[in-house]
Amino acid sequence: MDFGAEPVTPGEKTARVAGVFHTVAQRYDAMNDIMSLGLHRVLKRIAIDSLALREGQCVLDLAAGTGDMARLISPIAGSTGRVVLCDINASMLTIGRDRLLDAGLTNVVPARADAESLPFPPATFDRVIIAFGLRNVTDKERALSEMYRVLRPRGRLLVLEFSKPRSAWLRGANRSFQSLWPLAGRVVVGDAAPYRYLVDSIESHPNQAALSLMMRDAEFADVQADDLLGGVVAMHTAVKSDATHGGGAAA
Repeated sequence: MDFGAEPVTPGEKTARVAGVFHTVAQRYDAMNDIMSLGLHRVLKRIAIDSLALREGQCVLDLAAGTGDMARLISPIAGSTGRVVLCDINASMLTIGRDRLLDAGLTNVVPARADAESLPFPPATFDRVIIAFGLRNVTDKERALSEMYRVLRPRGRLLVLEFSKPRSAWLRGANRSFQSLWPLAGRVVVGDAAPYRYLVDSIESHPNQAALSLMMRDAEFADVQADDLLGGVVAMHTAVKSDATHGGGAAA
């Protein structure tokens, strides 16, 4: 088990990741804009478009943070749908909840929960999404199993995450760009350490093929990985095809 590049126990990783996001919560969105040059907003819209969301559907937004994905999903789900804003970090969840309420989005429900042990019955959601959050989960296999469990038959999963560029030139350029993030964190947030962790966590995260295999091992079907920005980010999609299997222990 690693915290970025540092070996830690599972409990230590969970606690330290929580500390990272508590530290950056107030300036989280500003740093995302700086680190991605604003492109994270475009990538998230592309991801949501791929889900073929419909009015009345129930969507679980995992590692929801400050609620930028939920804000895009809420109008599509409409008054007959529901979006569950789910995050393990209380600081992030509070900011996201307040922003969505201020925007008048009344079909969004906050839930503080761990992706590895979701407090929802089987077959609750039409869609499950996790954007730039799976990388921080301690036990990714268990989290994927839980996502499978809470999806309805033929429900769809979307994982949007940093990945590995195919081109050696792009990999080098991307590493050079990412090396600036801790300095930006020191200036904007007042702390470089969370962004050193971010860079290390991206490097240690499974590549496109490995994460696709993990999703298949969790019994997802129609697993697909689409590179965005040359593979700097990958959009993984899959379907729950089995109408009977729960895909993991009930919470």
